[in-house]
Amino acid sequence: MDAVVRACRTALARPGTVVALTGAGVSAESGVPTFRGKDGYWTIGAEEYHPQELATHDAFSRMPWDVWAWYLYRRSVCRDAEPNPAHRALVDWDTALGDRFALVTQNVDGLHRRAGSPDARLHEIHGDIDLMRCSRECTPERYAIPAIVPATPKSVPVAEAVRVHLHCPKCGAMARPHVLWFDESYDEPRYHLDTVRRLAAGAVLVVIAGTSAKTNLPWQVVSLAAQHGAAIVDINVEPNPFGDIAAESAGAIRAPAGEVLPELVRALIDV
Repeated sequence: MDAVVRACRTALARPGTVVALTGAGVSAESGVPTFRGKDGYWTIGAEEYHPQELATHDAFSRMPWDVWAWYLYRRSVCRDAEPNPAHRALVDWDTALGDRFALVTQNVDGLHRRAGSPDARLHEIHGDIDLMRCSRECTPERYAIPAIVPATPKSVPVAEAVRVHLHCPKCGAMARPHVLWFDESYDEPRYHLDTVRRLAAGAVLVVIAGTSAKTNLPWQVVSLAAQHGAAIVDINVEPNPFGDIAAESAGAIRAPAGEVLPELVRALIDV
């Protein structure tokens, strides 16, 4: 940890942005499953579906209410979770650095916002499971899923009384979850593509927590930042490609983010 702190302090002495990049490992410490494993499987009739089959535009076009049922269940799980020390440490860092700080997260559970991360510096590059938008894209606007939509147990279909609330308020078309699906691409209006790339190019320090280079934009963030001379720190319980980059830079720490981030942030704020 001492060597990582020294490398971070050296980076912070230069002008530029600090980017925190978080993924599913941070949410897992709050009890939110990754949904890529056994917790993500979903039964529709006699068929069992993997998340990569359900979380697609193709699946939504064929069986929209089944996809909605899965997302409403996931939303219930996320809403039962609470922010953990890693979330709170990043709020403290944001408070200390202000506009010099940016938080980029793959997580759709809203825990960073609930911990207190301000919207102006929070970039949810995979969306927010509490939001929906028009499936016909009549408007780019996102809407909160109405509070009247109840918590949904696993494998329970979406009731007719609930379906009426899952429509676009503007045109009346069916709404869709505001999440990035596996067969969709990042863009700026919905998923902050250009903004996040710009932040990465101007970063002096990138601290990665709980993600392991399995999606494209996080990889771009780390690669761009490294190319422009940023120090890279990787905090993850498992070895991963980001750790290889970090090992050649500011360092990799193999421990939970909830243990490491509070200590790291305190050391850097107290300088």
